[in-house]
Amino acid sequence: MSSTVAIDIRESVAWLTLDSPPVNALSVSLIDALSAALDANQPPAIRAIVIRAARGARIFSAGHDVRELPTNGRDPLTYNDPLRQVVRRIEAHHVPVIAMVEGSVWGGACELVLSCDLVVASADATFALTPARLGVPYNMSGILNFIKVADMHFVKEMLFTARAVTAGRMAAYGVVNAVVPAEEIEGMTADLAADIAASSPLVLRIMKEELRVLSNAHPLTPEAYERIQAIRREVYDSEDYQEGIRAFLEKRRPVFRGS
Repeated sequence: MSSTVAIDIRESVAWLTLDSPPVNALSVSLIDALSAALDANQPPAIRAIVIRAARGARIFSAGHDVRELPTNGRDPLTYNDPLRQVVRRIEAHHVPVIAMVEGSVWGGACELVLSCDLVVASADATFALTPARLGVPYNMSGILNFIKVADMHFVKEMLFTARAVTAGRMAAYGVVNAVVPAEEIEGMTADLAADIAASSPLVLRIMKEELRVLSNAHPLTPEAYERIQAIRREVYDSEDYQEGIRAFLEKRRPVFRGS
Protein backbone atom coordinates (compact mmCIF):
# COMPACT_ATOMS: atom_id res chain seq x y z
CA MET A 1 0.00 0.00 0.00
CA SER A 2 1.28 3.46 -0.82
CA SER A 3 2.97 5.35 2.02
CA THR A 4 0.69 8.33 1.31
CA VAL A 5 -2.08 6.62 3.32
CA ALA A 6 -1.29 4.78 6.55
CA ILE A 7 -3.73 2.08 7.71
CA ASP A 8 -4.32 1.12 11.34
CA ILE A 9 -6.96 -1.49 12.22
CA ARG A 10 -8.37 -1.28 15.75
CA GLU A 11 -11.31 -3.36 16.93
CA SER A 12 -13.05 -3.60 13.53
CA VAL A 13 -12.38 0.07 12.72
CA ALA A 14 -9.98 1.05 9.91
CA TRP A 15 -8.15 4.32 10.58
CA LEU A 16 -6.87 5.76 7.29
CA THR A 17 -4.33 8.55 7.79
CA LEU A 18 -3.51 10.90 4.93
CA ASP A 19 0.27 11.12 4.94
CA SER A 20 1.46 13.23 2.02
CA PRO A 21 3.46 16.15 3.48
CA PRO A 22 3.46 19.02 3.67
CA VAL A 23 -0.23 19.72 3.00
CA ASN A 24 -1.88 16.44 1.92
CA ALA A 25 -2.71 17.89 -1.50
CA LEU A 26 -5.20 15.65 -3.28
CA SER A 27 -2.79 14.39 -5.90
CA VAL A 28 -3.56 11.40 -8.09
CA SER A 29 -1.18 9.29 -6.01
CA LEU A 30 -2.79 10.24 -2.70
CA ILE A 31 -6.34 9.71 -3.97
CA ASP A 32 -5.38 6.39 -5.58
CA ALA A 33 -3.91 5.25 -2.26
CA LEU A 34 -7.02 6.35 -0.37
CA SER A 35 -9.27 4.59 -2.89
CA ALA A 36 -7.23 1.40 -2.56
CA ALA A 37 -7.41 1.61 1.23
CA LEU A 38 -11.19 2.03 1.12
CA ASP A 39 -11.53 -0.94 -1.24
CA ALA A 40 -9.30 -3.10 0.95
CA ASN A 41 -11.22 -2.49 4.17
CA GLN A 42 -14.68 -4.03 3.90
CA PRO A 43 -17.18 -5.83 6.10
CA PRO A 44 -17.52 -8.14 7.89
CA ALA A 45 -14.01 -7.61 9.27
CA ILE A 46 -14.36 -3.82 9.14
CA ARG A 47 -17.44 -2.14 10.63
CA ALA A 48 -16.43 1.54 10.37
CA ILE A 49 -13.75 3.67 8.70
CA VAL A 50 -12.09 6.87 9.92
CA ILE A 51 -10.30 9.22 7.52
CA ARG A 52 -7.89 11.60 9.21
CA ALA A 53 -4.66 13.54 8.87
CA ALA A 54 -1.64 13.04 11.10
CA ARG A 55 -2.20 13.80 14.77
CA GLY A 56 -2.05 17.53 15.44
CA ALA A 57 -1.95 18.43 11.73
CA ARG A 58 -2.31 22.13 10.96
CA ILE A 59 -3.65 21.29 7.48
CA PHE A 60 -6.00 18.36 7.00
CA SER A 61 -5.71 18.78 3.23
CA ALA A 62 -5.06 21.70 0.90
CA GLY A 63 -7.46 20.29 -1.69
CA HIS A 64 -6.73 19.59 -5.35
CA ASP A 65 -3.07 19.46 -6.32
CA VAL A 66 -3.21 22.54 -8.56
CA ARG A 67 -0.08 21.40 -10.40
CA GLU A 68 -2.12 18.49 -11.78
CA LEU A 69 -5.02 20.57 -13.10
CA PRO A 70 -5.10 20.61 -16.93
CA THR A 71 -4.22 23.84 -18.73
CA ASN A 72 -5.00 22.65 -22.25
CA GLY A 73 -8.72 23.44 -22.38
CA ARG A 74 -9.80 20.09 -20.94
CA ASP A 75 -12.50 19.93 -18.25
CA PRO A 76 -10.57 19.82 -14.95
CA LEU A 77 -13.37 18.02 -13.07
CA THR A 78 -14.75 15.24 -15.21
CA TYR A 79 -16.74 12.21 -14.05
CA ASN A 80 -13.50 10.22 -13.96
CA ASP A 81 -11.50 12.85 -12.06
CA PRO A 82 -9.76 11.06 -9.14
CA LEU A 83 -11.60 13.18 -6.56
CA ARG A 84 -14.95 12.32 -8.13
CA GLN A 85 -14.05 8.64 -8.00
CA VAL A 86 -13.01 8.60 -4.35
CA VAL A 87 -16.08 10.62 -3.31
CA ARG A 88 -18.28 8.01 -4.97
CA ARG A 89 -16.33 5.26 -3.19
CA ILE A 90 -16.93 6.91 0.18
CA GLU A 91 -20.63 7.45 -0.52
CA ALA A 92 -21.16 3.88 -1.73
CA HIS A 93 -18.90 2.15 0.79
CA HIS A 94 -20.63 -0.65 2.70
CA VAL A 95 -19.73 0.75 6.14
CA PRO A 96 -20.12 4.23 7.63
CA VAL A 97 -17.14 6.53 7.04
CA ILE A 98 -16.17 9.17 9.62
CA ALA A 99 -14.02 12.20 8.80
CA MET A 100 -11.88 13.22 11.77
CA VAL A 101 -10.72 16.74 10.99
CA GLU A 102 -7.81 18.57 12.55
CA GLY A 103 -6.43 21.70 10.90
CA SER A 104 -7.67 23.51 7.81
CA VAL A 105 -9.60 21.96 4.93
CA TRP A 106 -9.45 23.61 1.51
CA GLY A 107 -11.27 23.31 -1.80
CA GLY A 108 -11.94 19.80 -3.00
CA ALA A 109 -10.89 18.41 0.38
CA CYS A 110 -14.09 19.96 1.79
CA GLU A 111 -16.09 17.75 -0.53
CA LEU A 112 -14.01 14.74 0.47
CA VAL A 113 -14.81 15.44 4.13
CA LEU A 114 -18.49 16.23 3.58
CA SER A 115 -18.98 13.07 1.52
CA CYS A 116 -18.25 11.10 4.69
CA ASP A 117 -21.23 9.95 6.73
CA LEU A 118 -20.16 11.75 9.92
CA VAL A 119 -17.73 14.60 10.59
CA VAL A 120 -15.94 15.23 13.88
CA ALA A 121 -13.74 18.34 13.99
CA SER A 122 -11.32 19.90 16.43
CA ALA A 123 -12.26 23.31 17.76
CA ASP A 124 -9.55 25.03 15.71
CA ALA A 125 -10.45 23.35 12.39
CA THR A 126 -11.55 25.54 9.47
CA PHE A 127 -13.18 24.86 6.10
CA ALA A 128 -12.91 26.89 2.88
CA LEU A 129 -14.48 26.27 -0.53
CA THR A 130 -11.98 27.91 -2.87
CA PRO A 131 -12.77 27.11 -6.55
CA ALA A 132 -13.75 30.74 -7.26
CA ARG A 133 -10.34 31.91 -6.00
CA LEU A 134 -8.63 29.50 -8.38
CA GLY A 135 -10.90 30.18 -11.34
CA VAL A 136 -11.94 26.52 -11.40
CA PRO A 137 -15.56 25.79 -12.48
CA TYR A 138 -16.81 23.27 -9.93
CA ASN A 139 -19.00 20.55 -11.40
CA MET A 140 -22.65 19.86 -10.61
CA SER A 141 -22.19 16.63 -8.68
CA GLY A 142 -19.76 18.44 -6.40
CA ILE A 143 -22.16 21.35 -5.85
CA LEU A 144 -24.93 18.85 -5.14
CA ASN A 145 -22.77 17.20 -2.49
CA PHE A 146 -22.50 20.55 -0.70
CA ILE A 147 -26.20 21.39 -0.78
CA LYS A 148 -27.11 17.89 0.44
CA VAL A 149 -25.48 18.64 3.78
CA ALA A 150 -25.76 22.42 4.23
CA ASP A 151 -28.23 25.28 4.02
CA MET A 152 -28.35 26.80 0.52
CA HIS A 153 -27.47 30.32 1.63
CA PHE A 154 -24.57 29.01 3.70
CA VAL A 155 -23.24 27.06 0.70
CA LYS A 156 -23.54 30.19 -1.45
CA GLU A 157 -21.59 32.22 1.09
CA MET A 158 -18.81 29.66 1.22
CA LEU A 159 -18.61 29.27 -2.57
CA PHE A 160 -18.91 32.98 -3.43
CA THR A 161 -16.49 34.33 -0.80
CA ALA A 162 -14.03 31.41 -0.40
CA ARG A 163 -13.66 32.50 3.23
CA ALA A 164 -12.50 30.04 5.85
CA VAL A 165 -15.35 29.01 8.15
CA THR A 166 -14.80 27.75 11.68
CA ALA A 167 -15.76 24.26 12.75
CA GLY A 168 -18.12 25.79 15.31
CA ARG A 169 -20.06 27.61 12.61
CA MET A 170 -20.12 24.48 10.46
CA ALA A 171 -21.63 22.62 13.42
CA ALA A 172 -24.23 25.35 13.93
CA TYR A 173 -25.43 24.69 10.38
CA GLY A 174 -25.51 20.95 10.97
CA VAL A 175 -22.63 20.24 8.60
CA VAL A 176 -20.28 18.97 11.31
CA ASN A 177 -21.58 16.47 13.86
CA ALA A 178 -19.34 17.46 16.75
CA VAL A 179 -16.63 19.97 17.63
CA VAL A 180 -14.26 19.04 20.43
CA PRO A 181 -10.89 20.19 21.82
CA ALA A 182 -7.99 18.81 19.82
CA GLU A 183 -6.81 16.65 22.70
CA GLU A 184 -10.22 14.92 22.85
CA ILE A 185 -10.94 14.39 19.17
CA GLU A 186 -9.37 10.97 18.75
CA GLY A 187 -11.09 9.56 21.83
CA MET A 188 -14.48 10.89 20.79
CA THR A 189 -14.07 9.60 17.26
CA ALA A 190 -13.06 6.18 18.57
CA ASP A 191 -16.16 6.09 20.81
CA LEU A 192 -18.38 7.04 17.86
CA ALA A 193 -16.80 4.37 15.65
CA ALA A 194 -17.16 1.78 18.43
CA ASP A 195 -20.90 2.46 18.70
CA ILE A 196 -21.21 2.06 14.93
CA ALA A 197 -19.19 -1.16 15.02
CA ALA A 198 -21.58 -2.57 17.63
CA SER A 199 -24.60 -2.05 15.35
CA SER A 200 -25.94 -4.46 12.75
CA PRO A 201 -23.65 -4.17 9.69
CA LEU A 202 -26.41 -5.37 7.36
CA VAL A 203 -28.85 -2.74 8.61
CA LEU A 204 -26.21 -0.01 8.44
CA ARG A 205 -25.38 -0.97 4.86
CA ILE A 206 -28.97 -0.75 3.61
CA MET A 207 -29.72 2.44 5.56
CA LYS A 208 -26.62 4.11 4.15
CA GLU A 209 -27.65 3.11 0.62
CA GLU A 210 -31.21 4.33 1.17
CA LEU A 211 -29.93 7.69 2.40
CA ARG A 212 -27.54 7.96 -0.56
CA VAL A 213 -30.26 7.25 -3.13
CA LEU A 214 -32.78 9.60 -1.52
CA SER A 215 -30.28 12.45 -1.16
CA ASN A 216 -29.40 12.17 -4.86
CA ALA A 217 -33.03 12.23 -6.03
CA HIS A 218 -32.78 15.57 -7.84
CA PRO A 219 -34.20 15.48 -11.39
CA LEU A 220 -32.31 17.38 -14.09
CA THR A 221 -33.40 17.85 -17.68
CA PRO A 222 -30.93 17.14 -20.52
CA GLU A 223 -31.25 20.78 -21.65
CA ALA A 224 -30.32 22.10 -18.21
CA TYR A 225 -27.32 19.75 -17.97
CA GLU A 226 -26.03 20.71 -21.41
CA ARG A 227 -26.49 24.42 -20.67
CA ILE A 228 -24.49 24.16 -17.43
CA GLN A 229 -21.76 22.17 -19.17
CA ALA A 230 -21.53 24.84 -21.89
CA ILE A 231 -21.08 27.56 -19.26
CA ARG A 232 -18.45 25.49 -17.44
CA ARG A 233 -16.60 25.03 -20.74
CA GLU A 234 -16.45 28.81 -21.18
CA VAL A 235 -14.76 29.02 -17.78
CA TYR A 236 -12.06 26.38 -18.24
CA ASP A 237 -11.32 27.76 -21.72
CA SER A 238 -10.93 31.27 -20.30
CA GLU A 239 -7.89 33.39 -19.49
CA ASP A 240 -9.19 33.65 -15.92
CA TYR A 241 -8.76 29.89 -15.49
CA GLN A 242 -5.14 30.10 -16.63
CA GLU A 243 -4.59 33.15 -14.40
CA GLY A 244 -5.93 31.33 -11.34
CA ILE A 245 -3.49 28.46 -11.78
CA ARG A 246 -0.56 30.80 -12.55
CA ALA A 247 -1.29 32.91 -9.48
CA PHE A 248 -1.46 29.87 -7.23
CA LEU A 249 1.87 28.53 -8.48
CA GLU A 250 3.44 32.00 -8.23
CA LYS A 251 2.02 32.43 -4.70
CA ARG A 252 0.18 35.70 -5.44
CA ARG A 253 -3.39 36.91 -5.59
CA PRO A 254 -5.02 36.29 -8.98
CA VAL A 255 -6.23 39.19 -11.09
CA PHE A 256 -9.46 38.02 -12.67
CA ARG A 257 -10.86 40.00 -15.62
CA GLY A 258 -13.97 37.98 -16.41
CA SER A 259 -12.65 36.77 -19.74
